[in-house]
Amino acid sequence: IKFKPLNQTKEFTSAELMELYSVDSHLKSYVPIIKDSPVHPVIYDSNNVVLSLPPIINSEHSKISLNTKNILFEVTATDLTKAGIVLDTLVTMFSQYCEAPFTVEPVQTLLPGGETLTYPKLSYRTETINPTKVNKSIGIDLTAEKMSSLLTKMCLPATIKGDMLSVSIPPTRADVLHPIDIFEDVAIAHGYNNIVKTIPKTLTVAKQLPINKLTDQLREATAQAGFTEALTFSLCSRDDVATKMRKDIKNIPAVHIANPKTLEFQVARTSLLPGLLKTVQANRKMPLPLKLFEISDVVLKDVGTEVGARNERHMSAVYYNKSPGFEIIHGLLDRLMQLLEVPPVQDKSAGGYYLRQGDDPTYFPGRAAEIVAYGQVVGSLGVVHPDVVTAFDLNLPCSGIEINLEPFL
Repeated sequence: IKFKPLNQTKEFTSAELMELYSVDSHLKSYVPIIKDSPVHPVIYDSNNVVLSLPPIINSEHSKISLNTKNILFEVTATDLTKAGIVLDTLVTMFSQYCEAPFTVEPVQTLLPGGETLTYPKLSYRTETINPTKVNKSIGIDLTAEKMSSLLTKMCLPATIKGDMLSVSIPPTRADVLHPIDIFEDVAIAHGYNNIVKTIPKTLTVAKQLPINKLTDQLREATAQAGFTEALTFSLCSRDDVATKMRKDIKNIPAVHIANPKTLEFQVARTSLLPGLLKTVQANRKMPLPLKLFEISDVVLKDVGTEVGARNERHMSAVYYNKSPGFEIIHGLLDRLMQLLEVPPVQDKSAGGYYLRQGDDPTYFPGRAAEIVAYGQVVGSLGVVHPDVVTAFDLNLPCSGIEINLEPFL
């Protein structure tokens, strides 16, 4: 296999292409699919010229320009169903620009076993829905005729059959998997803002959970102190909570995902700090200083609970600037304790809070402190260790704090 790949000036062999695209930011994730395979999938034209080496790259020979008149769609995937959906979507979108609009030439695929498949399938299917159930689910009162016209507006032609609606689902609507998706389309076409608010029929006396009420109050106060709230993923990689934070994963009570689909989501987070540092990393180009906070749940292993793990509400904040800004983070702690009505104590008694030297490896030695409130350690703060800063691809000093809010309820 030797050809000139798209947007390149010379020919490459397949081995050279693997090397070339193994460092490409867009294509490197596709290289391992065929890199070590003894055979590679390749598409030739009738003159034996390479058109494509899926799933890596097309050839310069088959490049589309504004003057291209005939297009051959080839879709490669590790999942036949998804490949069929992508092909149907592309074909239907392009077909409106054909010389004879909405015409497509099907292609026969010959399988090694002798079976012949014809694509694209462009198959329609029909779902039957109950208008009464739609009205009840959304909280509206529409006639079947009105519902039918709304669905037709959403590219889902519907006809009334008795007291039911028969909805035709075209190949352009691969997102409709279940009748509830049709209910949602009715709501969208009707307009969410046109759904009248109603009081629930259940008679209960409801109130906010104390931890959520406290969280909302602290969120507002921290924002007023000049910090910006971040919302990070509840799952992260093992490196995020351990290696990058200068800790050993064996010593962390993390809940591991049994079959993680990606390296980014291997464990449930045990700390909010790594998520905030990743957010800083993604926003390095923003003007300094970066002051971020998050108040959310972490998940910790706990054999004493029914499911073997428990949620704990934490508050974390980081300050990222040309100087570490430890005093900014310390000031935020003092403000939070003032709002929680926990007084500072000099005699290290159990009647308030004080700081004592900490040994958390995430922080710089001698610049780390444990927060002790009512006689128990509730969190830590300090200047983040340079190794942690560089592990998250940052290049300026940073201070951080993390507190467990549960003891203050």
